[in-house]
Amino acid sequence: MFENTKCECGHQNHVGTVLCESCGKPLYEEAGGGEETLEMRYDGVARRSQKSNPMLIDRVWNFFSSVKIAIYMILVTLLTSMVGTIYPQESTFINMNPAIFYKQNYGTLGNIYYQLGLSHTYDSWWFKLLLFMIGTSLVICSLDRVLPLYRALNKQQIRKHLQFILRQKVTYTVKLDLKNDPKVESTEQWVAEMGKQLRKQNYRVHTDGSALLAEKYRFSRWGPYVLHIGLIIFLLAVLMRSIPGWHMDQYMGFLEGQTVKIPNTSYYLKNEKFILDYYTKEEMTKQFQAKDLNVPKVYETKAVLYQCTEKCDDPAQTPVLKEVHRQDIIVNKPLNYKGFMAFQFDFKETPRILTAKPTLSNKKTGEAYGTFDLSMTTPKSSFQVGEYKLQLRDYYRDFELGEDGKPKTKSNDAIVPAFIFIITGPGLAADGEVYMYFPRQIDKVTYHQDEINGAIGKELEISVPSMNDVQIANYTSFLNIRVDRAMPYIWVGAAIAMLGLIMGFYWQHRRIWIRIDDDVLSLGAHTNKNWFGIRKEAVKALNKLGVQVDAKALETGGKQA
Repeated sequence: MFENTKCECGHQNHVGTVLCESCGKPLYEEAGGGEETLEMRYDGVARRSQKSNPMLIDRVWNFFSSVKIAIYMILVTLLTSMVGTIYPQESTFINMNPAIFYKQNYGTLGNIYYQLGLSHTYDSWWFKLLLFMIGTSLVICSLDRVLPLYRALNKQQIRKHLQFILRQKVTYTVKLDLKNDPKVESTEQWVAEMGKQLRKQNYRVHTDGSALLAEKYRFSRWGPYVLHIGLIIFLLAVLMRSIPGWHMDQYMGFLEGQTVKIPNTSYYLKNEKFILDYYTKEEMTKQFQAKDLNVPKVYETKAVLYQCTEKCDDPAQTPVLKEVHRQDIIVNKPLNYKGFMAFQFDFKETPRILTAKPTLSNKKTGEAYGTFDLSMTTPKSSFQVGEYKLQLRDYYRDFELGEDGKPKTKSNDAIVPAFIFIITGPGLAADGEVYMYFPRQIDKVTYHQDEINGAIGKELEISVPSMNDVQIANYTSFLNIRVDRAMPYIWVGAAIAMLGLIMGFYWQHRRIWIRIDDDVLSLGAHTNKNWFGIRKEAVKALNKLGVQVDAKALETGGKQA
């Protein structure tokens, strides 16, 4: 498509250069043959994407350097982002099976939405791939343009080719009568005086005899690329959220008195106490009084945050926890510790037994052999009670009998806890006796504990003497756990992008070229925006030097004899 061309000024240009990087002479008819206005985009410099015989790597480069392709990718990403908001994403659920949820709540369309994987759009590999491709396009688009543009602007020659000047959008030619002008004695002095006038308008002026280059606000040319840098940082920060421990936004339930490990972190959070206060009848509006509703006034979680220091990754061992933060969590006042945040989201009345101190006693004589601490969440494997040893064989958090008559657990919540012990000790078989224990009295009756235990149930009894020996959690506090270590980088990227937008929108790169040949003044000017402003500045400087001209005469092709 292009051949390596050396300009008549002696400058050797790169393959694909449209305007000579030194003098600005158009090298090809495609640059705007005849009297047509020059295409000044990127100052006519050669770009890698314009190679005439591209290799495979060049074809990939060309694909990502295309602005049209970048726009298509952005539109596809925006469309998929919109589709991801049609129904709630899976990350907003609390203990919900998405395969059932979408079909039950949104019917066939909801089920299709789930089957297509749109229920976790923003965590999907293809959405992250789209973001990665947009980032790649931003990098390659910038490199393909900014490096050649920098080279062209950095090598600007003061004396430009006459065709370059006369084929700008803003041009003007006039015959100067320097012999009858008492203020100037030569073309060099006239150019110097013109430079003084342009400096007053904040131009940086460079002269070369009878030629002049005035320029200001060149930094605005880098605005789009600063914007690209900001967007690249922004996209990288979004992708960094995929790193384990860098981002979390999930809802978790914390039973009173329960310490729960936060997934993918070294933190454990305990709901030490949940406090709930309702509005009184006098405090409620008539609307709520008529409905006879109980409206929560304040609900808060007295939370304690721990950090694991030892035995963190071994589920068979009890982790060593160190308290690092303590805070009361209420609505709009989250727990905040080094970027780890817990927001009060909701609550539920869920009376559960957390721990109990049952007593092992002789059912016939009433003799008590001792008590032991029994946790409903993490029970120990064995207990020594007097001369008897209780070995935990099975534990069912939410006990029920299956269709085959065998015991099983319905959930991981300790709703109907049931324990099966092997008891060894005086008067029992050498290999021990099996004893099934239900901490709740209602479950003992429902599942006939005494009948199940048979003979040993007539001899020994495990029971809780009083309710003082039982710790009950009345509420489950639902918290929104958030960790976002990438957020500072997102803000930095957004700030840099905004700076790039300001640079590009509020300033315009303006250049004025002048050369005088045989007392004929040739002026050309270029800017990317506000053509009226640059014509006005050029006219103001000319008028100060006695060249009376109207701004309209500087429009494309404007000439004055």
